[in-house]
Amino acid sequence: MKCKAKFSAIVLAVLALTSAPGMAQEQPAEHQVSYNASITSDYRYRGLSQTALDPALQGGVDYVHGPTGFYVGTWLSTIKWTKDLGGDGNIEWDVYGGKRGQLTEAVSYDVGGLYYYYPDNGLNPSANTFELYGKLGFGPAYIKYSHSTTNLFGTADSKQSGYLDVGADIDVSNGFILNLHVGRQKLKNNSMYSYTDYKVGVTKDFGVATVALAWHKANTDAYLSPEGKNLGKSAAVLSVSKTF
Repeated sequence: MKCKAKFSAIVLAVLALTSAPGMAQEQPAEHQVSYNASITSDYRYRGLSQTALDPALQGGVDYVHGPTGFYVGTWLSTIKWTKDLGGDGNIEWDVYGGKRGQLTEAVSYDVGGLYYYYPDNGLNPSANTFELYGKLGFGPAYIKYSHSTTNLFGTADSKQSGYLDVGADIDVSNGFILNLHVGRQKLKNNSMYSYTDYKVGVTKDFGVATVALAWHKANTDAYLSPEGKNLGKSAAVLSVSKTF
């Protein structure tokens, strides 16, 4: 309950800060700060539900140093899977940082590190995970690779696991963005938990909020909730978000 209270307080603080008139304009041009909040019908990550197919509340803050492309940020979401595995906690708290920019006019890059922190998760090995990542962008298309330097999300003997993400976000018409993705999660020394996931969706920014509807699927039945739900089952996910 303490984690839920802290998370709710953070989200309310973010919304209160972003409602202050002219806040964004007060930031120096080279220092860019943004806030985000969202609600989703199912928190899917790499094709797997983190909330046993239930909704999630999410929010975060990002800082970018414009001239250099260096950035840091933090993001939180409600989850259920740590309790489902016999541990505790109901919050995922991500902290990340890196650098992005252009290699050429047509090719962008993004490199950095991401720490997934699960307060009081109580799992052994711990659910806490650190990954390094690198991404190349080619117009609307991208390819990204993430590599764990710790055990991956509580799986024993899984250091050096990798996730390959290939996709595209294509502006099709009138601000509607077609989201395409295929990913491959490979767990070191745990091949039965390796899998491929897919996503096809559409996103539209309506000004007051951004709405996203996507179909997700992971081709594995190795990830089940205590009730026997397949956490990678084919499903549509609806999300509503706002960035300030």
